Amino acid sequence: MTIYLLVSITQQTKPMFKKSIIIALSGILCFQFCFGQKPEDLKASQPKVMQEFRAAWIASVANINWPSKPGLSTAEQQKEAIALLDLLQKLNFNAAILQIRPQADALYKSEIEPWSYFLTGTQGKAPEPYYDPLTFWVEAAHDRGMELHVWLNPYRAHHLSGKDESAGSVVKSKPELVVKLKDGQYWMDPSLKGVQDQSSAVVKDIVKRYDIDGVHFDDYFYPYDSYNGGADFPDSVSWNAYQKSGGKLSRADWRRESVNTFIKRVYKEIKAEKKYVKFGLSPFGIWRPGFPQSIEGYDQYEKLYADAKLWLNEGWIDYFTPQLYWKVNDIPHSFPVLLGWWQSENTKGRHLWPGMNVGLGGDDKNVDEVINQVMITRGMLPQSKGAVYWSIAALITHEKLRKGLTDGPYQKQALVPSSSWLDHKKPEKPIVTVAPKDKLWEIRWNHPERSDVFRWVVYYKYGDKWNYRIMNRKEESLDLLVSVEGLKGAERKMLSSFAITAIDRTGNESEFVEHTIGGIK
Repeated sequence: MTIYLLVSITQQTKPMFKKSIIIALSGILCFQFCFGQKPEDLKASQPKVMQEFRAAWIASVANINWPSKPGLSTAEQQKEAIALLDLLQKLNFNAAILQIRPQADALYKSEIEPWSYFLTGTQGKAPEPYYDPLTFWVEAAHDRGMELHVWLNPYRAHHLSGKDESAGSVVKSKPELVVKLKDGQYWMDPSLKGVQDQSSAVVKDIVKRYDIDGVHFDDYFYPYDSYNGGADFPDSVSWNAYQKSGGKLSRADWRRESVNTFIKRVYKEIKAEKKYVKFGLSPFGIWRPGFPQSIEGYDQYEKLYADAKLWLNEGWIDYFTPQLYWKVNDIPHSFPVLLGWWQSENTKGRHLWPGMNVGLGGDDKNVDEVINQVMITRGMLPQSKGAVYWSIAALITHEKLRKGLTDGPYQKQALVPSSSWLDHKKPEKPIVTVAPKDKLWEIRWNHPERSDVFRWVVYYKYGDKWNYRIMNRKEESLDLLVSVEGLKGAERKMLSSFAITAIDRTGNESEFVEHTIGGIK
């Protein structure tokens, strides 16, 4: 006989959670109590940690999010960075997507492109006193148990807010690679091999030298036509050269093929350097109007020359984040309708973590919209839950949004879902010791291959209810109470069991080994 119980995960850290938690917004554990349980059934009785990608974009272009303005001191930049990461950690996020190449420049030490204006106020000028911002961000994120993904714009050469270009800017050093748009921006021509080589070299350099977790491109491929006053992209020189060389594609197909070739190349080159580094793309949320039937809006296939459906179909990415910046009931652009269509195109089973517009406002209605969208992603994508927030500014500004998340769907910590196509080997199990300490149990652990561990999960059971806590890479101990108060005056619950698992860089979890503890009075 088998009995299945659904048990909501409770959290004792806040008074409002001591009595109950809404099951739908807290995560559910299914415990199997078996009579005459066989060894092969043991796995079903193990508790499960929540897996969900929770990330926010942090934009540097025009100093949207970080740093708050050009020319801040090193200490001020670092203080702002820590405040943003601390906020994400407090909200139980597990990833940050930081823009480090907004306009063919660098918010890190680069021998290829100049230091960013948005960092120091002068393109080509290093921070004073010197530090490498990307090294700082990576270490600070990892110390908080978060992944750090670097966000690069592959083709934008100069943004209107970027002030004067330095001699090292591609605009001046390689003018044959760029064109000027009518709004004043400079754009690299995606069809040129020199452009593809330049951006590819930047990606390879970052992946090789920094301990990052992901590389991320957003929706800026060929520029939006509004940037050029509605006129066609000014690539007549390269187009005429292509035709003279015997090229047979139409101009639109030639442009799309140029982007396709680059995307495929970048994916392969990342994997050749570090297989575990994820490649993510965040295209415009609509592939083409009419896909699916009710959808209207901008045609990125025809206007941006971005065949985003192909990239997903071919699996040239590890995670796909279409910018679904519309509400659930926006019929021509409905969030769940678009999400469902993209999932139907996810033929390689990659992560589909949609981008959400959380900057609609901080009132109850908009907070409810965000929470509804989170729950929709959980329901539609149960095998790999997740979402990315545009942008971190809304989380900073709107207290109700923060509270809505931590009272609701982000009440519990979560791990980034694993990427089995990159690595499916479990790490070795931790070496665990336990000892009494006053009215506590001191749990300690270490690992034979510490370099293979990114996070730890401590599972613990009071009475018959399991809970867990996700620990960061440098943590190696946790004190657990011998007993906790029962609800509504019920009998105290003794700590009866615990387990420690190791999580590697691609999200694989080590073997679950339950340790039973006797009570101490």
